[in-house]
Amino acid sequence: MSIEKVKNLIIGSGPAGYTAAIYASRADLKPILYTGMEPGGQLTTTTDVDNFPGYPKGIDGPKMMLELKEQAERFGTDVRIGEVTKVNLSDNKNSYHEVLINNETKIYAKTIIISTGASAKYLGIESEQRLIGGGVSACAVCDGFFYKGQEVAIVGGGDTAAEEATYLSNICSKVTMLVRRDLMRASKAMQHRVNSKSNIFVKYNSEVVEVIGENVVEGIKVINNKTKKIEIIDITGFFVAIGHKPNTSIFKGQLEMDETGYILTSGKTTKTNKPGVFASGDVQDKDYRQAVTAAGTGCMAALDAERYLASIEY
Repeated sequence: MSIEKVKNLIIGSGPAGYTAAIYASRADLKPILYTGMEPGGQLTTTTDVDNFPGYPKGIDGPKMMLELKEQAERFGTDVRIGEVTKVNLSDNKNSYHEVLINNETKIYAKTIIISTGASAKYLGIESEQRLIGGGVSACAVCDGFFYKGQEVAIVGGGDTAAEEATYLSNICSKVTMLVRRDLMRASKAMQHRVNSKSNIFVKYNSEVVEVIGENVVEGIKVINNKTKKIEIIDITGFFVAIGHKPNTSIFKGQLEMDETGYILTSGKTTKTNKPGVFASGDVQDKDYRQAVTAAGTGCMAALDAERYLASIEY
């Protein structure tokens, strides 16, 4: 088994991880970044990114992540394909954290920046998975603009679904909201907001059995789980808002998390409860979940790591 000792290890390769790498490299922390099994993160499933500053004409998601990777490498980041399979995080400020990569390479790191992100929950039906990027999206704020003036549907009954349905109603001509149960889980305030919109139509006891379309979304097949009646709804955009799952299972029992698994950070910093371990991006942000906010916290994590290293005997 090969063993390395490093100043800075970055886990994850989305906007947070690569931005952290850019700043850590420029601070001469000589970071090593492991991409995980989905290099580039969630943005690699997004066809067009129109809301990231600096791209007036928009940019293709995978291309943007490739450019971020190249920028990180230009400053000296060692980007490696690999997955963290085990961690042993130290409570001792003067000790190294132990990380196992692919069950075969051991890294001892003075600082770690966790940028493993969160994965959107999907319904799991074949047609939905096939059309991700072709009209199926898990982020209305990211992709709603592309459906301006069009008819769309959103599935979910919680606060996030209600908030995204309201957002879509300001852009789209008609929003069909599909709720699996006979009531919404969303707060009364959010339900009132939905009900106040004349172009949001809520269908209860409704489940999607198929997303219709070859290369792009053309409609959905919906079944009423009480009456068993099947209905075809013509739409061009299908949004899934049934939650996200932070990719933090490997850190459970070592890092403080909230009840849904998001890593808790201290105040306005990216510091976790372990010295020298920082968290950035969607792994610690369940409220905004945007590429630009992830990049911002990646910058913060690198600065926090730099200051931490400066404060200890290295």
